[in-house]
Amino acid sequence: MSWSADDREGQGAASVCQSQSKLALPLAPGGVLWMTGLSGAGKSTLAQRLKAQLAADRCLAIVLDGDILRSGLNADLGFSSEERLENIRRTAEVAALFRDSGFVVVCALISPEAAHRQLARSIVRERYFEVHIDSSVAVCESRDPKGLYARARRGELREFTGISAPYEPPSSPDIAIDTAHSSVDDAAERLHAFVRNRIRPLTVEA
Repeated sequence: MSWSADDREGQGAASVCQSQSKLALPLAPGGVLWMTGLSGAGKSTLAQRLKAQLAADRCLAIVLDGDILRSGLNADLGFSSEERLENIRRTAEVAALFRDSGFVVVCALISPEAAHRQLARSIVRERYFEVHIDSSVAVCESRDPKGLYARARRGELREFTGISAPYEPPSSPDIAIDTAHSSVDDAAERLHAFVRNRIRPLTVEA
C-alpha cells in the first residue's frame, strides 16, 4: 500500500461525509413516552398506532417494545425484580440516545415497580413522560391474546405481573389512558394530541 492510495481513500471518505452532512436532518426536540401497564392492557397496540400517526405527520418516531427487546438486546434477562431493573436500564439508555437525535421514543414495557420507572426517569431525565395504560387484571385476562394469564394461573409462569408478582400503578402519570373503557382509536387520538401538545415534535420535509 502506498501513501498516495491512502490519500485517495481519505478524499473519498471526506466527500461522502460532506454529502451526508448536506442531507442531515435538523435536530428536533425529541421526547420519551414511557408506557407502563399490565400485560394485555394495550401498550404495544397503542405504541404502534401512535408511531403510525406520527409517521403520517412526518415526525421521527420509534417504538421500543419490551417483548421485542427481550428477543434481542435483553434476551439474557429473566423476570426477577433485579433483572426487570436491568431490562429498564438498558431500554432507557437506548431511549435517551434516540431522544437526543430528535425522535419521539415510545417505550412499551410493563415496568411494574415504581422504582423501575424512577430509574428510567433518572436516565432519560429531560422530556420524559410517564403514560399509564390502565386496565384491570380481569379485563387484561379476558383479552389474553398469548394465553399468558392462563399459563400463569396454572403456575407455569413465575413472577407474572398481576398474578404472581405485584403491579404498582403510577401515582401521578403525565397521562393515563383507560383502555378498559375506550376504543383503540380514541385512546390513540388522546396520545397523539398529548405528543403534539407536550413534545411538539418538528416535522421532516420530504
